[in-house]
Amino acid sequence: MQDVVLAMLAKEPAHGYELRSRMRNALGPLGESMNAGQVYVTLARLAKAGLVTSEQAEGLPDRPDRRVYALTPAGQQRVAGWLTEVSWPKPDLAEFHLKLVAAAAARLADPVALVAAQRREVLRRLRDAQRAALERSVDPIAGLLLEGVVLRLRADLEWLEACARMWSERDRAGREAGA
Repeated sequence: MQDVVLAMLAKEPAHGYELRSRMRNALGPLGESMNAGQVYVTLARLAKAGLVTSEQAEGLPDRPDRRVYALTPAGQQRVAGWLTEVSWPKPDLAEFHLKLVAAAAARLADPVALVAAQRREVLRRLRDAQRAALERSVDPIAGLLLEGVVLRLRADLEWLEACARMWSERDRAGREAGA
């Protein structure tokens, strides 16, 4: 969650409610269950760690003053590291999806390149799991686990291919609109 919040701030400073709204919009129906307090707790932890700064901003006549958060140089560095991290097979698909959305929104990285890096990692792990599953010395019970790993990685690979198609089409449409 911390890395997602930092990446969402990379585009521009924002207050907690706005960050929560960005994440909910990016997640669609999956974002409906997002706990509002989680964003504020995360922002407090990030501020304590020196990754974000905040200042009070005047509210509108019908709204109270709000605290606006921005990245520090250390926060920017952490976002850059997070974007290059390849973390399969522990993926939280929602987190990876938010990584793509934040990278595209703030022009931090090419979402298609991020998907390609994850895809290479999944293919490597899939080859390793398939090789291990083919060994004759594997206990049938352990073999069942390996079969589950292979099936999971195949499903992950299929989803990453869908991500690559969508982000490639979006990128192509953006270039055509700008031409």
